[in-house]
Amino acid sequence: MFSKLKELLIGKKLKTEELEGEKLNVLWGLPILSSDAVSSVAYAGEEILIILMGVIGLIAYKYMFYAALCIVILLCILVFSYRQTIDSYPCGGGSYIVAKDNLGTISGLTAGASLSVDYTLTVAVSISAGTAAITSAVPSLLPHKVAISLAMLLILTIGNLRGVKESSKLFGVPTYLFIVSCVVLIVTGIVKHYIFGYSPAPLYPAPQAIGDISLFLFLKAFASGCTALSGIEAVSNGIPNFKAPSQKNAKTVLALLAFLILFTFGGLSFLATIYHPVPVANVTVFSQIATQVFGKSIMFYIIQVTTALILVMAANTAYAGLPLLLSIMAKDGYAPRQFSQRGKRLSFSNGIILLGTAAAILIIVFKGDTHLLLPLYAVGVFVSFTLSQVGMFLKWIKSRTPGFRHKAFINGLGAIITFITVILIGITKFFHGAWIVCIVIPLLVFLMLRIKRHYTKVAEQLKLSLEQRPNEGAQTNNQQHVIILVGSLNKAFLKALNCANCLSENVVAVHVSTDAEVTEKLETKWKEYNPGIPLIVKHSSYRDIMRPLMKFIESEERTSKHGETVTVVISQFVITKWWHNILHNQTAYFIKSMLYKNRNVAVLTVPYIIEE
Repeated sequence: MFSKLKELLIGKKLKTEELEGEKLNVLWGLPILSSDAVSSVAYAGEEILIILMGVIGLIAYKYMFYAALCIVILLCILVFSYRQTIDSYPCGGGSYIVAKDNLGTISGLTAGASLSVDYTLTVAVSISAGTAAITSAVPSLLPHKVAISLAMLLILTIGNLRGVKESSKLFGVPTYLFIVSCVVLIVTGIVKHYIFGYSPAPLYPAPQAIGDISLFLFLKAFASGCTALSGIEAVSNGIPNFKAPSQKNAKTVLALLAFLILFTFGGLSFLATIYHPVPVANVTVFSQIATQVFGKSIMFYIIQVTTALILVMAANTAYAGLPLLLSIMAKDGYAPRQFSQRGKRLSFSNGIILLGTAAAILIIVFKGDTHLLLPLYAVGVFVSFTLSQVGMFLKWIKSRTPGFRHKAFINGLGAIITFITVILIGITKFFHGAWIVCIVIPLLVFLMLRIKRHYTKVAEQLKLSLEQRPNEGAQTNNQQHVIILVGSLNKAFLKALNCANCLSENVVAVHVSTDAEVTEKLETKWKEYNPGIPLIVKHSSYRDIMRPLMKFIESEERTSKHGETVTVVISQFVITKWWHNILHNQTAYFIKSMLYKNRNVAVLTVPYIIEE
C-alpha cells in the first residue's frame, strides 16, 4: 500500500542511464533557476519603501528609484562575474568551489554554509510571500497563513522529488505566467499615466516626514532592496543540471535572467513613483499597484494568483541548487555521504527532504511572516557573493591568462561592492535577526569540519596496504557457498575475508554497482591488491542494492546442495560516538534485515571498530 502511494506521488523509478534526459534546456532551465530572482521583484521594492517612507514620507519614491538603479548596476556586475565563473568551473558548485579552490578550505566551507542558509531561507521566504499575496486578495484566510504555507511547501517538496525534468514542467509555467502578467502591468500602468493622463489617488495615506534623507538611510534602503539579487548565483551553482552544451545553456539562462530582473524590478520601481503605494500590513505594495492600474477586475486577480504562484515557485531555485551543492560537498567529505546519492527519480532526494524540513521549521517558528524572515535572508547571499568574487579575482591574478586584466577588474569591482553590501546588511539588519545567521554560518562550518575529520579518520583506519594479505593457513575443505559483500577494498573487508576463508574455500566477493566511478576504482584496486577470490559486479540501473543482491544470492541457493545454506558475510563499522552513525548509510543493517527473512541464508556480521 505504502509503495503504491509513494509511486503515485513521486512516480516510477528511473534508470541511471536516463539521467541525461532529466537535464534542463534553456526553455525550462530559465523558470526553474531564475524563479527566486524574478519573484524577488514582488517584494524588494516594498522593503526599500519601508525603510525610506517611515523617515522622509513622500520623498521616499524618488530615492527608492535611485536605490533600484544602484541595485540594477550591481546586478549587471554580478552577471558579468558569474559568466566568468561558468566558464571556469563547468562542474557547478559556484561560490563553494570557487572559494575553496582559490581562498582555501575555510573560505569554501563559509561560502557553502552561507549558500545553505540562503537556500533554506529562500524556500521559507518565498512560500511565506506567496501566502501573503493570497491573503492580500482574500483577507479572511489570514489566520490560516501558516497552514497554507506548510501545505504549499509539501506540494513543492513532492513535486521536486518527482525529478528535475518533471518538476520544471510542473512549476515552470507559473513563472512564465508571472513574467507575462508583470509585463502587462508595467506597460499598462505607464501607458495609462503618460498617454491617457490617469493618476489615481493613493489607496493609503503616506506617513508624514520626520527627518531628511541621509547617506546611511539610503544605504540601509539599498541593502534592504538587495533581496532582489538573491538567486543570481543559482545558475552557476547548477551547471550540471543543464543539457549539453551545459556552459552555453547556463550563460544564456543567466543573460535572460538579468534582462528579466532589469525590466521587471526597474519597471515596478518606476510604477511606484507614479502610483505611490504605501507599505501597510496585510496588503502588499505590488497588490496596491495592480489595484490602481486594473481595479478589482479579472486582471487584478490574475496578477494576484500569478504573483502567489511565482513567489511559491521561487523556492524551486533552492530545490534545484541546495541538493546539488550538498552532493558536491558530500563527495568532498564535508557533508553526510547520503546527500551524494540520487533517489528513485534521479534527483538528490535526501537534500530535497532536508531542505523541505528545515524550511517548514522556519515557517512555523516565524509564523510565516515575510518581514520577520527577510532580515535573515540577504546576509548569506552576499557573503557567498563576496567570497566568489574575491576567489575569481585571485584566480585571474595568479593564472595571468589572456585577457586576465579586464576579468580581474570585473571580479575585483564585484568583490568590493558585494563586501560593502554585506557589511551594510550586517549592520542594518543585525538586531532585526541577522545575528542568527552570523551564528549559524560558523556553526555549520564547524560541523562540516567535524564531519570531514570523522571521514578522514575512518579512511585512515580502513586504508589497506599491499603488504597486508588475507590469512591463507586457516582455510578448510568445506565447499559451502560464502558471499562477501564489498563496497570498497579496505581493512574491514580484509577482516571479513579472513573470517570467510575459515568457513570455506568457495568464497566470492559481490559488489552492487550504483556509481560507475566508484566501481571502476574498486576494480582497479582489486587487480592491484589481488585478494585471491573472484569479484562479481552486479550493475543496478535503479541505484538499488537490495534487489540485484537478493537475485544473486537466490541464484547461489539454487546451485547449492539440498539442505545447505548460503553464508553472507557483511562487514560493519562500529562507531564509538552515536552521532557519527548519521554520517554513514547503515546499508549493512538494511541488508541484514532483508536476508533474515530467507531461511536458506545465514548472515555473519564482522564488526570493525572505528576509534576516535
